Amino acid sequence: MQYRTLGHSGLKLSVIGLGSWLTYGGNVGAGVARTCVMRAWERGVNFIDTANVYAHGGAEEVLGPILKELNRDALVLATKVYFPIGDSVNERGLSRKHIRDQVHHSLRRLQVDYIDLYQCHRYDLTTPLEETCEMMNDLVRAGKILYWGVSEWNADQIAGAVLLCRARGWAVPISNQPQYSALWRRVETRVLPTCREYGLGNVVWSPLAMGVLTGKYTDAKHPPAGTRAASANAEMMEDYFTQPVLDAVQRLKPLAQKAGCSLSQLALAWCLRQPAVTSVIVGATKPEHVDDNVAAADLHLDPAIFEEMNRILEPVTADEPYES
Repeated sequence: MQYRTLGHSGLKLSVIGLGSWLTYGGNVGAGVARTCVMRAWERGVNFIDTANVYAHGGAEEVLGPILKELNRDALVLATKVYFPIGDSVNERGLSRKHIRDQVHHSLRRLQVDYIDLYQCHRYDLTTPLEETCEMMNDLVRAGKILYWGVSEWNADQIAGAVLLCRARGWAVPISNQPQYSALWRRVETRVLPTCREYGLGNVVWSPLAMGVLTGKYTDAKHPPAGTRAASANAEMMEDYFTQPVLDAVQRLKPLAQKAGCSLSQLALAWCLRQPAVTSVIVGATKPEHVDDNVAAADLHLDPAIFEEMNRILEPVTADEPYES
C-alpha cells in the first residue's frame, strides 16, 4: 500500500480507500461488511469513508461495531452531512443546527469519540457560508472532528470557503470529494487546479464509473443479473451505461493485459496518476474485490498506456467543466 498526504494537512491516507455507498447497511449484510473491512485493513487501507445518509444511517451503524476491532489511532474515518435525514425543514443542509445534530448522531452510530474527516456532502445555497465554516471550526476546536472537507463543491465555492476561513482564523477545509474517473473528467478544468492552489487533497468517488470500468458490462440492453445496472440503482448509471461507452471500455482490455493488471486496476491507476488525487474510494461486496482494488496501489505504469487509454475513451468521456 502507498500513502499520500491529504492536502495542506499532515494527515496521510492510503491511496485506496474503502467506501460504503449503496453497500453496507443496505444490499450488503453486516457479516460481509466486516469481512471486506477487515480484508482492506489487512491490506493496508487506513481510510474508510461513509455518510450519515447512506442507507439512512445504516452504513454508519454497520461500521460502528467493526471499527471497534481496528486500531483507532491508525484509522482515518470520514463521514458527511448535508442531505435530508428526516422530514422536518431543519433536518437537511449545512445550518449550524443540522450539522450539530448530525455530527452527534454519526458519532453515536459509528461508536467513536471523534471523526477524522467531516465533509459537507454538497454546497448549501440556503445557509450563509460563514455559518457553515464557523460551525466546522467550532467542531474542530471541540475535538468532535479533526479536519473538515467538502464534496462536489465547484471551484468558486471551494476558493470562497478557504479564503473566508483564512480571513477569520478558522480551520480551513483540507479535502474535496468529487466524482472522477477516466469516463468522468469534468473536475479537471477548474476544480482540481483550484484544489491544488488552495491546498485541498481529493478523495475521489466512483473511480470505476459505478462498475463500468471493470469491463463486466458488454450489452447495454441486457446487463448481467445481480449487477448494479440490473438493479433499482440502474438510473444512477445513465451517464455511463450506453453501448458506445461499453464498447470503448472493452477496447481497453488489451491495454490492461499489456500492463499486467486487471481493467479495474488500470482504471484506479489512471486516477492515481493525477497529483491532485490523494485517494480513490472503492466499494467492495466481496473480499476478492478488495484484493483486486488494493493491488492498484503498487502499479507503476508507463504513461504511454494512460495516453492510449485517453485516446480510446475520449469520444465517450464526460469532460465538460463541472460548475454547478
